[in-house]
Amino acid sequence: MELKSLPLRPNSINLLSQIHAMHCNIKGFRLFPAFILAFAILFSSPLVKADSLSTSVAAPDSASVAAVQGEAMPKTEHPAEKSEKFNAGEMIIEHISDSHEWHIVGHLAIPLPIIIYNTQSGFSVFSSAHFEEGDYAGYRLVKNEIVAVNEDGTINEARTKSSFDISITKNVAALLISVSLLLFIFLSVASAYKKRAGMAPKGMQSFMEPIIMFIRDDIAKASIGPKYERFMPFLLTVFFFILINNLMGLIPFLPGGANLTGNIAVTMVLALFTFVITSYSATGSYWRHVIAMPGVPPWVLLILTPIEILGVFLRPFVLMVRLFANITGGHIIILSFISLIFIFGEMSTGLGLGASPVSLFFAIFMSCLELLVAFLQAYVFTLLSAIYFGSAVEEHHHEEHHHEEHAEGAHH
Repeated sequence: MELKSLPLRPNSINLLSQIHAMHCNIKGFRLFPAFILAFAILFSSPLVKADSLSTSVAAPDSASVAAVQGEAMPKTEHPAEKSEKFNAGEMIIEHISDSHEWHIVGHLAIPLPIIIYNTQSGFSVFSSAHFEEGDYAGYRLVKNEIVAVNEDGTINEARTKSSFDISITKNVAALLISVSLLLFIFLSVASAYKKRAGMAPKGMQSFMEPIIMFIRDDIAKASIGPKYERFMPFLLTVFFFILINNLMGLIPFLPGGANLTGNIAVTMVLALFTFVITSYSATGSYWRHVIAMPGVPPWVLLILTPIEILGVFLRPFVLMVRLFANITGGHIIILSFISLIFIFGEMSTGLGLGASPVSLFFAIFMSCLELLVAFLQAYVFTLLSAIYFGSAVEEHHHEEHHHEEHAEGAHH
C-alpha cells in the first residue's frame, strides 16, 4: 500500500484514507471498523457485567437469607423509615460498579432494558423501572443483582442458577455509545479525506492527523519496525477506544459517568486481543527463543524456559490489571475526597463547611490528574501492545548466525 503525502503539507500523511480503504479488505488485521464492532459484540455479552446470575446468591444479605428460609421479605422500604449514617464505601462502590439504570441526578435515573434468559422458561424482556415497585415477572433486584423469586416472595435458588442476565447495563450502554462515536468520527473523517484528495485537511481532519501520525511514527514504527502497517488498524482502534472511554468516565453526567475501562472484564478482553494477535503473528524464531533460547546451556533452559513461557501469559495480564487499577483507583480517590464532606458534616456542620473547600480542591486536582492518566493509559496500553507485536515478528537471523559461528569456532 502506497502512502501519499498531501501537496500543501509535505509532512502530513493521508492515513485516514487508507483506513477508509481498509474496511473493504478482510485480510490480516486491516478490517479497522470490524475491530470496533467486535469489541461491541464481545463486550455486550454477560462478560461486561461484573455481577452474574450464577453468583447472585453467593453473598446475599440478611433479608435474602431470611427469604430463602421461607420467611417473607419486604419488597420495598421507604427512605424515611430507615435513617442510616452516610456510608462512604457503599456510595463509592455504587458509583464505580455497573448498574441496571443510568443515574442522572438525585432520584432521577434512566431505566435500562432487562434481558434474562432462563434455560426452562426462555427469555424475559422488560424495563428495569418495574423493579422500583418490587418483584416483576418472577424476578427481584437485590443489590444490583437479579434473582428469581417464588410467588410467596422467597428466592428460588434453582431457577436463579438456571438464569442468565444479558441485560443492557450502564457499562454496555456506554460501550455502544463509545463505539458509535468512534465509528462516526473515523468514517466521517476517512470519507472527508476521500472527497478532499490532494487537499490540505481541515476541521476534525487536522485534529486527528497529528495523533494518528504520532501512533504511526512514535509507537508502531519505533516498536514494530518495517511490518508495522498490518498492526496499525488495531493500534489505532485500541488507543482511541481506551482514550474516549477514559474521558467519558470523567464526565459526571450522561453520556458519561460509566466506569467502562475500570471494568476488569473490559480490560481483560482488550488484553486478550493483544495476546491473540501476538501469538498469531509470532514467527518461529520468537517461539524458539521462548521455548529454547539459542546459545543457552541446556541446564539453564530448565530454569529459563518456564520463566519465558510464564512471561507470555503475564504480559497480557499486566496490561489488563494496569488499565483497570489506574482508572478505578483514580475514581475511588476522587469519590473519597467528596465523601469527606459528608463524613465531617455528620460530626458537625462547622467541620463539614470547613472540610468542603479542602475536599473540593483535592477532588479537582485529582480530576485534572485523571485527565492526564486518561491519555497516559491509552498511550501505555498501545505502546506495550506494539512492543509485544514487535518482539513477535522480529527476526533473529543475525543473532542465531552469531551463535552458530561461535559454536563452530569452539569446535575447531
